[in-house]
Amino acid sequence: MARTLSDRLLPWREKYPSVNVVEKAVVGPVAQQMLYAAASADLVVVGRSIRHSPVGANIGHVAHAVMHHADAPVAVVAHR
Repeated sequence: MARTLSDRLLPWREKYPSVNVVEKAVVGPVAQQMLYAAASADLVVVGRSIRHSPVGANIGHVAHAVMHHADAPVAVVAHR
């Protein structure tokens, strides 16, 4: 899994070489692990699926937890 993560980040590292990206594959509850990582981050980026609903943005529980509990700024990015 760690190799796949590295492969997926490679195009972004090439496009934005001045941005320091730290990758780490962990085991455990996702929201909790994201909050641990956010403690030392300058920015936390979380994704959310694009869903079509008549009400609200429909963020998931992980994005919700990170938005409300992280000490660092949080960017929520929609993806398919």
